Amino acid sequence: MTDATVTAEKLLQAEAVKLSPATPFTWASGWKSPIYCDNRKLLSLPFIRDYIKSELASTVFEKFTDADLIAGVATAGIPWGIMVADQLKLPFIYVRPKPKEHGLGNQIEGKFTSGQRVVVVEDLISTGKSSLQVIDVLRDNLLEVEGMVSIFNYRFDIAAEAFKAKQVTVYSLTDYPSMLSLAMQKGIIAGEDEELLLKWSKEPANWTGVY
Repeated sequence: MTDATVTAEKLLQAEAVKLSPATPFTWASGWKSPIYCDNRKLLSLPFIRDYIKSELASTVFEKFTDADLIAGVATAGIPWGIMVADQLKLPFIYVRPKPKEHGLGNQIEGKFTSGQRVVVVEDLISTGKSSLQVIDVLRDNLLEVEGMVSIFNYRFDIAAEAFKAKQVTVYSLTDYPSMLSLAMQKGIIAGEDEELLLKWSKEPANWTGVY
């Protein structure tokens, strides 16, 4: 198995990924989707949690050797970012979707210094919009963004293009193609659903869930 397949298997074991091409899910964006990924479930399973933590930390250690700081994306990226920072003995901050409306009004929580090189930890990447908003906040605060790591990546073209435009390097432990391939091998999805699932990944915004 490839590393991406092993991670995909862990997500399936944890029931963090649900595949339902016949009865699609509806995302907050309104998009119809044959897949739903909830990586919060991984936090409740110690051995799988430890595996994911170690893989994320290893990726940061190997790919971003100059990192000074780890940033978690609120809220789902916070626990993973803390675990990665702890394993690598690096400082940790996290970034809110918007500034607090009380107190100090912070959008970035934690101590940091201008010019520090930061790696962002995210749980999953879909369109990339929320992740790139975090990148903008960090750069506006004069931090040097080295790149991003995530557990799962849908590999949408729109996200790849957006990250490229912002010059952000992304590494993900597993992704939709790896998950789809494994689910096919395990018989979790029927062979006739493969074309539908591939079509969705090419045009997710326009997919209606109709066969």
